[in-house]
Amino acid sequence: MPSRKELIAESVAAIRGQTDFQPEIGIVLGTGLGKLGSEIEARATVPYAAIPGFLASTVESHAGRLILGTLSGKRVCAMQGRFHFYEGYELADIAYPVRVMKELGCSTLIVSNACGGVNPQFKAGDIVVITDHINLIGDNPLRGRHEPDDGPRFPDMYDCYAATLRDLAIQTALDLKLPLQRGVYLALAGPNLETAAEYRTCRTLGADMVGMSTVPEVIVAKQIGLKVLGFSVITDMGLPDALTATSLEDVLAVAREAEKTLTTLIKEVVRRM
Repeated sequence: MPSRKELIAESVAAIRGQTDFQPEIGIVLGTGLGKLGSEIEARATVPYAAIPGFLASTVESHAGRLILGTLSGKRVCAMQGRFHFYEGYELADIAYPVRVMKELGCSTLIVSNACGGVNPQFKAGDIVVITDHINLIGDNPLRGRHEPDDGPRFPDMYDCYAATLRDLAIQTALDLKLPLQRGVYLALAGPNLETAAEYRTCRTLGADMVGMSTVPEVIVAKQIGLKVLGFSVITDMGLPDALTATSLEDVLAVAREAEKTLTTLIKEVVRRM
């Protein structure tokens, strides 16, 4: 079995076989948020299947390809679709593309997701800049074999969502007159949506929104020294005393509508970086 360093080198070589483009910002596009990819002036588009170490994205709305090009004048590398623990994958493998982005040249990572809101001051369609997270997936992408090139064995998660980038996003939203909430993201294993009691528990623990992704990528990004900016789109509300049924179709419909605003915000934030 190749070491992680050797596998990363293989992944980079496969991408470099398509383009010598050097990205500076990595972007992970979540459920229903993949259309930002169409805003990128692509230099190369590489299917995940062509990159050693990348998994197959099995979720509806996740295209499963890596786009390298320019966005708002900056060099970016965007994952159009991510991987999830509930798909049966190990967290270390889910977060592996972040390590490849670092090796390609990225120093900043922007992550996005669609999630349920548990803060009663939120509503479906809101965009939230992530201030912190709670990992209740039940696993950790750093568990298991550690290699010298992985980064610190016990990384400090202080400022894991960089305050400087968060402040930039908040100021940008103000300038564009776009509403932007702030909140703590709690990650669970999924794939079922939560019960009323579970939503109540998430809120009691200090969460503002709950989802099934993002945290593995952010933990690895912090370990390898990337600055992280995170956004959530609230697609449904998990208020235990006013809970209603929802479906994937409902979630995707709200995400696609909010995607227009999030795309505008991310493009301008990237321009100002």
